Amino acid sequence: MRGRFITLEGIDGAGKSTHLEWLARFLEARGIRVTRTREPGGTAVGERLRELMLHSGAALHPETETLLMFAARREHIDKVIEPALASGAWVVCDRFTDATFAYQAAGSGVSWAKIEQLERWVQDGLEPHVTILFDVAPDVGLSRTARGKRPDRFEREQRAFYERARQAYLKRAQAAPERVHVVDASRPLGDIHKTLEGIFSTFCSNVDYSRR
Repeated sequence: MRGRFITLEGIDGAGKSTHLEWLARFLEARGIRVTRTREPGGTAVGERLRELMLHSGAALHPETETLLMFAARREHIDKVIEPALASGAWVVCDRFTDATFAYQAAGSGVSWAKIEQLERWVQDGLEPHVTILFDVAPDVGLSRTARGKRPDRFEREQRAFYERARQAYLKRAQAAPERVHVVDASRPLGDIHKTLEGIFSTFCSNVDYSRR
């Protein structure tokens, strides 16, 4: 039986990494094999591209950045996501293409239509079965990212960038309500995990393994 593809989205500071670990353990406790991964990254090539885009200090044109994101994604799908799904594992990924629409399209001004073309070409119909959008106001997210670590290039962006990204995420959620679940990430951690437990308890009991 083919596995399920789950993505976690949200602006910086939404808490995706923390929630990813909780969700992976929740699924594993139910006997599900889980592959944890992230974007950009997930493969040797992807991690090198991640370093280039986030930490090299290189001033990339937004369209160049978008193409690099999809180059990393193509490797990620080929080397990690598809093999895991084919083996029956569930893939839990920190960011996927929703993030490209939020950051590169809304945030940096790349054409939405161009990203849609790349999405069709690179993903060949692959999309997440479930996406959790951890929604948080930019001021809250920025205050969290400022705590104790060197900010990457995106984390140095201004509030207006994050507000545009947030609105793009919400637009994507509105367009795909069956796939995208919006979760208020400003609530206490325990409350968020109760919400996730409700979503995934239902999802685990109703999985249709015939869906790609």
